[in-house]
Amino acid sequence: MMNSNQLILIGLGFALIILLPLLLRIFTNLLVPSSDNTYRYRKQDALFSSAERSFLGILDQAVGDQYRILGKVRIADVITPEKGMNRRHWQIAFNRISAKHFDYLLCDKHTLEVIAAIELDDKSHKQTRTQQRDLLIEQACESAKLPLIRFDAKRSYQLELIRSTIHTALPAKTHAAEESSLILTASKT
Repeated sequence: MMNSNQLILIGLGFALIILLPLLLRIFTNLLVPSSDNTYRYRKQDALFSSAERSFLGILDQAVGDQYRILGKVRIADVITPEKGMNRRHWQIAFNRISAKHFDYLLCDKHTLEVIAAIELDDKSHKQTRTQQRDLLIEQACESAKLPLIRFDAKRSYQLELIRSTIHTALPAKTHAAEESSLILTASKT
């Protein structure tokens, strides 16, 4: 007669024989890339949500002819970790921003120099995870000396308030460039 310990060992042996090939297949699929590189993709319906698209229209009006607004630009394409860090720390800093994007960028219309980043904050920005992302972006922008302008998502916007908020957030040298550009434009007419 077999005792209960022997029956348990036999049962575990059978389970292992049955489950081992299945577990190996799962781990192989996770760890070894597929030789079939024909992944399937689908086109997103729109680049912006309806709220983001609406705000883009207001931004375009607020910045006028001097600036161009670009949307959904990867943060790592705008700012990068400082040189001088060891490779590991540089990579960690880069990875923290590489999969994130700015909602909008305010750029010089002619040179496309990045003037400021603009974020549209909806109700999701009250969640802890989103607040951590926001803090990371704020710290990165502050470190890179890139103005970050935040607006709360609303049903409607006051054009002059948007315009003045942007103007106030820009560095003084940008204001001087705006004024000289306005003077040049005014003297041409």
